[in-house]
Amino acid sequence: MSADDAPDEATERTDSGDETPSDEGRTARERIEESADRAVEELDQSVIDLLAWLLDTETRARIYVYLRKRSESTSEEVADGTGLYPSTVREALAELHGEEIVSRKKRESAGAGNNPYEYEAIAPSELVRGAVGQVQQQLNTVFNLDQRLDDESRDAESGPVTITVNGDDRSTVVARNDE
Repeated sequence: MSADDAPDEATERTDSGDETPSDEGRTARERIEESADRAVEELDQSVIDLLAWLLDTETRARIYVYLRKRSESTSEEVADGTGLYPSTVREALAELHGEEIVSRKKRESAGAGNNPYEYEAIAPSELVRGAVGQVQQQLNTVFNLDQRLDDESRDAESGPVTITVNGDDRSTVVARNDE
């Protein structure tokens, strides 16, 4: 075996047959960085999953997160940054704007031509406040289910659940059952 045939570092074969550096061939720093990267990816996915629940889809959640990181982005920039199709991004941004989850304004440009919209997402505390009313209404519907089944003609009354959001960016959610 010549020096050119020798591997540069120790490798292990994975189940798929690919070779990856073994722990012996990597420094402690590389292993720690890899673990940290995995932890961040898992956290990012958890945040996306939670936002997808609040915003109805993962696409909308990814757009929201992108705009929180990079406000005043155009739909094209959002598409490039998220890897989503431009038409999907434009449609989702129109919906989010209609729901007042993102705001938009025309980008100022010195040259002639089309000035695209720049989008900015609302603060997470505002997003939570908007969702609270919906959650409170749904919980009250469940709490009042027996009453509603007995008298279908009665309007939904204010129920036993009250949810209050306190604070600005460091919101505290308080749910209370008054029964």
